[in-house]
Formats: sequence, C-alpha cells, structure tokens
Amino acid sequence: MEKTVLLLQEAFAKGLLKPGLNIHVQESRKAVSNVEGLKKCLAEFKRSLPWVERLDLTNYPAIDIVAKAEGRLEQSQNNEEINTEDDFQREMYFYRQAQATVLEALPKLQKCDIPTKRPDDYFAEMAKTDQHMQKIRKKLIQKEMAMEKSEKAKKLREQRKFGKKVQVEVLQKRQKEKKAMLSAVKKYQKGMADKLDFLEGNQEGKKGVATSKPQMSKQGPNAKRRYKEQKFGFGGKKKGSKWNTKDSHNDVSSFRAKTAHGKMDNKFRKAGKKNKRPGKEARRKMKARK
Repeated sequence: MEKTVLLLQEAFAKGLLKPGLNIHVQESRKAVSNVEGLKKCLAEFKRSLPWVERLDLTNYPAIDIVAKAEGRLEQSQNNEEINTEDDFQREMYFYRQAQATVLEALPKLQKCDIPTKRPDDYFAEMAKTDQHMQKIRKKLIQKEMAMEKSEKAKKLREQRKFGKKVQVEVLQKRQKEKKAMLSAVKKYQKGMADKLDFLEGNQEGKKGVATSKPQMSKQGPNAKRRYKEQKFGFGGKKKGSKWNTKDSHNDVSSFRAKTAHGKMDNKFRKAGKKNKRPGKEARRKMKARK
C-alpha cells in the first residue's frame, strides 16, 4: 500500500497522471497570532500628525437620557458586553456611540475654525445617477396611481352596494303601497269601506285602515250597493237555493208519470207523424212528378 502511494506521488509530480482523476489538496493554513508583527505594522502606520489631519476619536456611547430619567440604564452604558444577537440593542449602541463622537468632535472643529455646515451653493455628486432616480420616481408614481385606482374602485363598489340597497328598499316600499291600495279597493268593492282614501291623498287611507265587518253591519250597505238594489232588485237567497229539503222530497204533486216515461196518447203520436217532414229522396220524387 505504501509503495503504491509513493508511485502515484512520483507519477503526479512528473505529470504522468491524467487530470480529473486525482485532486491536489492544499494543506489548510493555521491561524497564527503574531502580536509582535502586528505592533510593528501599527508603528509603521502611525504618524505624529495633528488631530485635524487624522480626525480619529474613540468614544463610549452617549448617555441615554430617557433611560436615565426612567431610572434604568442599559448594560452598554456601564461598559459591559451587549447582546450581539439583539438587533435593536446593537444598532442603538452604534447610534449612541456616533452621537457621543459628534458631541466631542464639533467643539474641536469649531476651535480649529473648520465649518461644520454645508453651504447653500454646495453641489456634490450623488451616489446614484439621475437616470436611476428617474426610474425610481416613475415607479413611485405608478405605485401611487395604482393605489388611487384601487381606492376609486373600492368607493365605486361601496356606492353600487348602497345604490342597490336603496333601490331594493324603494321597490319594497312601492310593493307595500300597491298591496295596501289593492286591499283598500277590494274592501270598497265588497262594501266594507265608504270611500277610497288613497285617491284623496289621505295618509290614513294608505295604511289600509278600514272599518271592521261588525261596524259595517250596523251601518248597512254603502251607496253603491243601495243603488244597485234599487235598480235591479234584491235577487234573494242564492247560496243553497237548489238544495232538497224533507218537504220538497216528499212533495210529488207535480209529478206526471206519462210525461216522465214518454207515455203519451195516440192522437199526439199521430199528430207528430203527420207533421213529420219527408226525407230528401221523397222530396226529390215529388218534384219529379210535378
């Protein structure tokens, strides 16, 4: 086994092996903490220049006024380690550290007569081009227009729903009024009401208010019924007028047996034969004789 490995290594070194069959693996480098070398490099970078040329500051985070007022201070304020997994705590640490640096740097810059505000006529090249900003502006405008369209469509749908609801209510009201009017007309025709209130615009008539039957029986028939009875008369009892009773069943005085069974006298029969019209053939022969 060892001889085979040695032969393969010699063949790989001479370039006799085909590529792809074997992979040359480099040994991983070990991390070395060369403190002396790092200090040497730092000494080379470091220069004895004034602070205005370097503008370097190392600060702890600024005091959190809100936490101090509430009586709680974060761990970062006491120069202790913070939870790096907590994004909000980490970003707040960076924010307050930058805030402390600004508070320290501004007085130094003002002492050195260095302006800290950008003049009004200062123009600097933006990080993004004008074409890119135009694209962003177009996208923002399109998004705003789409939102406006969706809002308008939503309002139209609500208006249509409300309009349908109003339309249904109007139709129901009309049907109710029509039903009340028809019931009032029927009651007038039957003599349960003296007048049609809906024709006069009376609101009480629209509600279908009419006198009850007992009250009408006391008042008697209305004018229309009285006029018809005066003109045509009262026909008498109609319902059940042809029903048989015990007396009518036993009354046989009007019964005629001959008439009922077709038994008539001979004279009636001869007269019947005399008056009988001759047939068609007999009438033709009679015409031929003449």
